[in-house]
Amino acid sequence: MELVAQAKKLPLSPGVYIWLDKNNKPLYVGRATSLRRRVLQYFRKDIDARIAEMVAQARKIRHQKTDTVLESVILEANLIKKYHAKYNIKDRDDRSFIYLVFPKTDFPEPVIVRERELNKFPPARAYVFGPYFSAATIKIILKLIRRIIPYSTCVPYYGKPCFDYQIGMCPGTCVGAISKEDYQKNINNIILLFKGEKKKMIKNLARENPLAAEAFKHIQDVTLINREEIPVYTGALNRIEAYDISHFSGKETYGSMAVFKGGAPDKSQYRLFKIKTTSNNDLESLKEMVERRLKHAEWPRPDIILIDGGKPQVDFIYKFLLTTNVQAPMVGISKLHGDRLVFPPKAKKTFKSLTETIKTTLIQARDEAHRFAVKAHRKKRERIG
Repeated sequence: MELVAQAKKLPLSPGVYIWLDKNNKPLYVGRATSLRRRVLQYFRKDIDARIAEMVAQARKIRHQKTDTVLESVILEANLIKKYHAKYNIKDRDDRSFIYLVFPKTDFPEPVIVRERELNKFPPARAYVFGPYFSAATIKIILKLIRRIIPYSTCVPYYGKPCFDYQIGMCPGTCVGAISKEDYQKNINNIILLFKGEKKKMIKNLARENPLAAEAFKHIQDVTLINREEIPVYTGALNRIEAYDISHFSGKETYGSMAVFKGGAPDKSQYRLFKIKTTSNNDLESLKEMVERRLKHAEWPRPDIILIDGGKPQVDFIYKFLLTTNVQAPMVGISKLHGDRLVFPPKAKKTFKSLTETIKTTLIQARDEAHRFAVKAHRKKRERIG
């Protein structure tokens, strides 16, 4: 069965998917809120070259459903650790994985660390879980768990109740309200969850704390759904408008606009602007082009504005856009720095991560804007000649 057909048969529930090669060896492990929707995104035209390389090698897609998104995060990490899949490791590049550590102390609290810090926690002295992709996601999971199984981050036997104790998130080690043995039971149950042994944890809780056991059956992880890792392609950036400035015979200046929709060029939407600014100033020329484009209210609004240029161009246009009512986010591509993405001030981390996943398409759009301008110049020279 071909891969697309396999993907279409996946359930719409949360879980983990595994891409397998011709030898049934895992290539990549991922998780999803909806397995079918997520995996089908891998077959879009607009995917990262690294992902396309992995899909080309794949022959089968295996999956495992989970009851919640929370459990899919935990299962994903455990399977990555188990299989050491090639493209999971390659996916990180120079970034280090995230790990969750429970020190083997009298009143342990979970600690989030980077891979480079793991040498501080040898197996004999700590329980280690991971790798995970996002510290923010792990923090949300811990917050959800702590509402049901409280743990402490305060100083044991301090004598004064900490704030978390007053709101029910700390079992009271600060005031001696819980014994070392009972506190360890809480930690042991959390450890079981991260081991992927939810049923055993629920069984323990049903005996020790029936209310907590029931709460885990109905845990609400909507915050995890909202923070799920950015997919291979997202409709949130459906219309990309790429802008480039070029000169004709060193005299006339033109601005070109290339448009990508759904990850592919839409040449019917391309536009060429003859710049009226008399000074040979690329920044002013760029501003003029963007300003004239925005006056066309009948054209669809861009989901992202892409500038061929680095920080000077991006900052200049960003300041101009602040004077308009345009809310579209913006990014530049700097040729001088190896096609590095350049963001304006106060760009959100989620947007930066999102654009990195479609960088290949952004570069294609930038190149299309330049090609379109060159083609227009060539036609004009032919007419003059």
